[in-house]
Amino acid sequence: MIVSEEFLGRLRKIFDLNLYEVKVWASLLSRGVSTAGELSNISDVPRSRTYDILESLEKKGFIVMKIGKPIKFIALKPEEVIERVKKNLVVGAQDKSRRLDRLKGDEVMDELSNLYSNGVKFIEPSDLSGSLKGRQNMYNHLDMMLKNANKEAVVVTSAEGLNRKMEALLPAFEKAKKRGIKLRVVAPINSENYKVAKELSKYVEVRSSAGKNSGRFALIDSKELMFMLLDDKNVHPSYDTAVWLSSDFLAQSMQGMFEKSWEDFIPLNKVKLK
Repeated sequence: MIVSEEFLGRLRKIFDLNLYEVKVWASLLSRGVSTAGELSNISDVPRSRTYDILESLEKKGFIVMKIGKPIKFIALKPEEVIERVKKNLVVGAQDKSRRLDRLKGDEVMDELSNLYSNGVKFIEPSDLSGSLKGRQNMYNHLDMMLKNANKEAVVVTSAEGLNRKMEALLPAFEKAKKRGIKLRVVAPINSENYKVAKELSKYVEVRSSAGKNSGRFALIDSKELMFMLLDDKNVHPSYDTAVWLSSDFLAQSMQGMFEKSWEDFIPLNKVKLK
């Protein structure tokens, strides 16, 4: 079977398969119908593993086992595979979500909470820091920070970042506003994100940094902060990186600098679009 490693790598990422699975599947697609032995020879997958791989592919909806002897396997149309994989993902995600929801009132949750509470007692303030890789991980952590805010939250971002945060963090902003949290967001406002800024202003006070590069960071209660380290224009979302710190000293210093700049930022109702 002549299939490039690059193509196999793309299939692995798209369909979340391991190397043996993708080799056997591609081999079966090239044959239409085949036995496990034939597929082992074509794909260079050990014969001892081929049946397990085929069973896994069958459960995931990629192939069908043909009735009769010798046992053969039938490849499904790629379009059908995509639909089956999508359905399985939805069903699997819903099942996991239900199980996680049931944990909230379970004794397992109490045990986990006790472990965390007891462990936190021994943490030095300097240990409460970490790095976050991938934009989704960053937004998940920022969402948690907003949920834990007691008084105020500040988010400074890029023009493009404002659009993304509207999509990713709007529910967190809504809930924080209902709890009485003082919310402020700063970003360069332009014709491409003005509508988003207007919608966001229902929940937070939005100001424009007037095109100035103010960085990308978040401050919570003058205690926690998150720095985004890279320019979001030049980095793939998967490689975007941030540093999270729980440091009163540093957060209060950043808060002080932000307050001095706050009056220089332009209120949304005074922004002039070009």
